[in-house]
Amino acid sequence: MKLFKDFKDYNDYLGVAKPLDNDIDIGYYEPANMRLKSESVMVDFYRISFKINFKDKTKPDAKPITAVFFNSPEMVGGWDIEPTFSGMYLQLSKKIIEENRFLFKNYLDYGLHEALFLTESELKEVSTLFGLMIKYYNSEKQNFGVLLSYVNVLISLVEAFYKRQFSSDPKQYNRVVTDFQQNLKNYYNEPVSQTPNVQFFAEKVGLTPNYFGDIIKHFTQKSAIENIHEFVIAKAKELLEKRTDLNNTEIAYELGFEYPNYFAKFFKKQVNLTPKEYRLQTISKN
Repeated sequence: MKLFKDFKDYNDYLGVAKPLDNDIDIGYYEPANMRLKSESVMVDFYRISFKINFKDKTKPDAKPITAVFFNSPEMVGGWDIEPTFSGMYLQLSKKIIEENRFLFKNYLDYGLHEALFLTESELKEVSTLFGLMIKYYNSEKQNFGVLLSYVNVLISLVEAFYKRQFSSDPKQYNRVVTDFQQNLKNYYNEPVSQTPNVQFFAEKVGLTPNYFGDIIKHFTQKSAIENIHEFVIAKAKELLEKRTDLNNTEIAYELGFEYPNYFAKFFKKQVNLTPKEYRLQTISKN
């Protein structure tokens, strides 16, 4: 497998124009000049590809699609495609991502899961925006701030389009939510060494934490961590009410808290009572 650490080497391999900058690269696809088949490769930067009338030859029954595709560092991929598509691409270095983290959100790892399918009106918006980006990209560093602003607009559009896609095919995403809820219920079926976290449940359904979190929030109106905290509190209340043989420290360990005092602070923040106060209140009610 070949690793590409910069835009120039990858562009040469792919058959697209040489980059004008080491941190941002923007261009249009010309399939007649491009490598249409490749073994697995990996890039050490981020790529967003907007492909029109794209058909993957590895899927014989697949119909041409218009969609957004992503590549991220450590993501391995090869291709075998028909030379019928057109489109645009944006490449971003890890350096520029880190220096402008406030501009770049969850979309960066969406490509590990699925393409974003574009409607005609969405494609028109993206195409118009790319025309403006190319204009300022070709003027090089003197308009770098303007170019970054347009990149931010593009990212915001992509995020909005994904939310539209979540809503347009809820059955596909409801499985993620129901699996999450079932995995929550199962979490304490075995002894645990830590409290539940978003990454654990995302990996359970084969998704990255950001993408997983966006789906959960879209369908439950609460973030994944809020759902997890509610679950832990419910379990803590159950133990405090029913397991009178366990003291607060033992309950903290039972729930996966490394430090009992952190459990006490967490519980107080969520319930507005300490675990001891909650247990005493429950006893007095009974």
